[in-house]
Formats: sequence, structure tokens, C-alpha cells
Amino acid sequence: QVQFVESGGGLVQPGGSLRLSCAPSGRIVSMFARGWYRQAPGKQRELVAQISPGGETFYVDSVKGRFTISRDVAKNTTYLQMNSLKPEDTAVYYCNVAPVWVVAYGGQGTQVTVSS
Repeated sequence: QVQFVESGGGLVQPGGSLRLSCAPSGRIVSMFARGWYRQAPGKQRELVAQISPGGETFYVDSVKGRFTISRDVAKNTTYLQMNSLKPEDTAVYYCNVAPVWVVAYGGQGTQVTVSS
């Protein structure tokens, strides 16, 4: 079964940066947009950034100007550059196709903790 594999999370101080990476474990049709989602404790999962096969991007308001999503088609890898991190960005981050989450593709995610 193909799943997305995320990496790059960690513990960072407020104002710091992290770069997340994600690639599928097998072949996923590239025609779908890719998205980064996050889920904080006690909250629903939310889509924070999305990139279409043509490179069009979408960001939720809370991360605009701080997060940048990008995609390396040759490597079939999606990135999320996160700058000026805030404690409220603390969550498990997942990637999947977007804007609709596909349960079968869901991976383990990567923990991002923003704390001093």
C-alpha cells in the first residue's frame, strides 16, 4: 500500500525555522495536488498549504507569509519551509493529496514542537 512518508520535524524555539519533506513510498499519480496538513492535540486536522501540479499554491491565513510549499517533480517530493515559527504551530504535520485527504495515503506524520 502506498503511503506518504514525512520527515524533518523537531523541536525549535519560537522564531525558528524547519523544513519538512514528504515523498510517497510508491507510485502516486502526479496529477493530484499535494498538501501539507497538521493536527494539534485536541483539534481537527487542517490543510495548511497546497500546491497544484502546475505550481499554484494555497495557504491558510495563519501561515501566509511564513510557510512556503514547494515540489520537486523529478524527486516526487514535496517540501514545507516553515519560518518564524510560533507555539501555535505545534502539531503533527502530514502530507497527502489535496484538498481532499485520502485515508489510504496517510502516513505517520512528523512532530513539530515550537517551544522555548
